Formats: sequence, structure tokens, C-alpha cells
Amino acid sequence: MRRTEWLGRHGATAARILGVAAVYYGGAKLGLLQELVRGQVTPLWPPTGIALTALLLFGPRIWPGIALGAFLVNVSLGPSLSVVLAIVVGNTLGPLLSYRLLRRAGFRVELDRLRDAVALVFLGALTGMLVSAVIGSGVLVLSGALPTGDFWPTWAVWWTGDAMGVLVITPVLLLLAAARRPRWAGVRPLRWLEAALLAACTCTVTLLAVSSPMNLLYLVSPCLIWAAFRFQRAGAAPCALLVSTIAIVAAAGEWGPFAGHDLLTNMATLQAFNGITALTALLLSAVVTERRNTHEEIRRVCAQLAEALSRLDPGAAAEQWPPPRKQKPDGGG
Repeated sequence: MRRTEWLGRHGATAARILGVAAVYYGGAKLGLLQELVRGQVTPLWPPTGIALTALLLFGPRIWPGIALGAFLVNVSLGPSLSVVLAIVVGNTLGPLLSYRLLRRAGFRVELDRLRDAVALVFLGALTGMLVSAVIGSGVLVLSGALPTGDFWPTWAVWWTGDAMGVLVITPVLLLLAAARRPRWAGVRPLRWLEAALLAACTCTVTLLAVSSPMNLLYLVSPCLIWAAFRFQRAGAAPCALLVSTIAIVAAAGEWGPFAGHDLLTNMATLQAFNGITALTALLLSAVVTERRNTHEEIRRVCAQLAEALSRLDPGAAAEQWPPPRKQKPDGGG
């Protein structure tokens, strides 16, 4: 019996590891469609979001799946096996560092608190992904695959891609992992119409913003606010993913506000825009969700208090609730 339990437990872990590797590989192939440096550095790297989500859901024991997926992706891209292995180490350490930082910060996968959104942005994305960007860019330069002068542009694209993978992919995957039938499904069908209208508006406004030679990217902010206030994380996370994806495609194609600038300038602009987009969506949705949960908790406590008071006899209830007022002494001013 013990052997059967052992095989079942470790078999499930092995299956998860292989599953993470397969999803990591598929996400990498999607990310490489927008490669900007040496056929392997892209401004949106979905595998980092996939890896961090897997660590948050299944724990650090599935790290071999991240390493295996990174190896399968880079083995056909790297100039040599030693460089590939070094990049794999960086791609594995980055999500692991983000996971440790988030756990130390008390991060919850529900993303229903303001502190969770802030931790994901600053610890999970911007800080944790420094490791993979530095190791990957440094190894390519040291191996001679890139000129020394290309280190900072490559690092900027690498860090942008890894950070954006966490900022826009992880919230969506955590949302899908906890998905359930909406309370308003079948009750308020107009909400589905509103959701469709929100998606259409977000897509249209973003396309218009990236098609204009002027910097109109921040016109999408009202759409993000709309999504956060009306749909919380269920609307904010997909909208942020949609906006960031369109902006990344525009930056890769040098459309509109990204035209006529060098790679480092475009990556700085893209990082700032996508970072503010994700920050706005996550923070607003977390604030609205936290406020809603507080109201629900207050309502629940009031209902429990009313039920408890109703069980008391009228005399006891009159004595205990509400407390009697103190009478002023006669002649008092």
C-alpha cells in the first residue's frame, strides 16, 4: 500500500513536471514570434509567467519542468551547449527567485489584496527577472554571440520580455486556475454584453493609439479603469494582456510612437507603458476586490450579530444591546 501511494504521489509530480515543460515550450514558441535580438530575445516572454504560476500553484518541486522546457527551447537557438545550459540556469533561477520573494511577502494567489498586486509587480516581475536577463545577456556577450556594445539593448529587451511575461501572463493564469461560473451568469445577461463591449473598446482604442505617430498610448487607461471597477480581476487581467500584446506587436513592428527610435528607447517606452498598464489594472482591481470583500465581511458579521441577538430573550436583549445612556444629574448644565 505504501509503495502504491509513493508511486501515485511521485507519478503525479512527474506528470506535473512534464506538463509544465510542455506548456513552457508552447509559450516560448508563441513568444518567439516577436523576437527582436538574435532570434531568441523577445519583448514578451510568456514562459516566465507560466513558470511563476506553476511554482505558485504546485510549489518549488516542479522546477525541473521549467529547466526542461527552457532547455528544449534554447537548444536549437544557442550558439553552443555550454551557453544553452547557462541560459537555462538563468531562466530557471529567475522564476524561483520571484517565487521566494513573493512567498516572503505573504503573497496570495487570489490577488484580492492591494499588497498582493504590488508584490507581483515589484518583486515577482521587476526584481526577480533581473537574474535571467543579466545571466542570459552576459552569457551571449561572453561567448561572442553578441558584440559587447549590444549588452544593454539585449538586456533591456530580455528584462522587458521576462517582466512582461510575469505582469500580463501570471494574473491571467491564476485567474483561470481559480475560474468558476460567475455569479451573474444567467441572471444578468447584460453583463456579458458589457464584457464584450469592454473588449471591443479596449482593442479599438489600443489599435488607434499605436497607429498614431503621436504618443497616445495612455488613452487606454479609461478602459482599464472600466474593467477593474466593473469586473475586478476577471476583467482587468485579460484587458491588460490584450493591451500589452498589441503594444508589443507595435513596438516590434515600429509602428506609430515606436517608429524612428532605437531598440533601447523603444524597450524603455514599452516597459514603462506595459508596467503602468499592468500596475493600473492589478492595483485597481485589487482595491475594488478588497473593498467588496470588506463590505461582505461586515454584512456577514452584522447578520450573525442580529441572529445572536434574536436568540436572546427581550429582557436580556434590552439590557445588553444597545447599552443604556448615562443620565445627567439634576441641575446639570
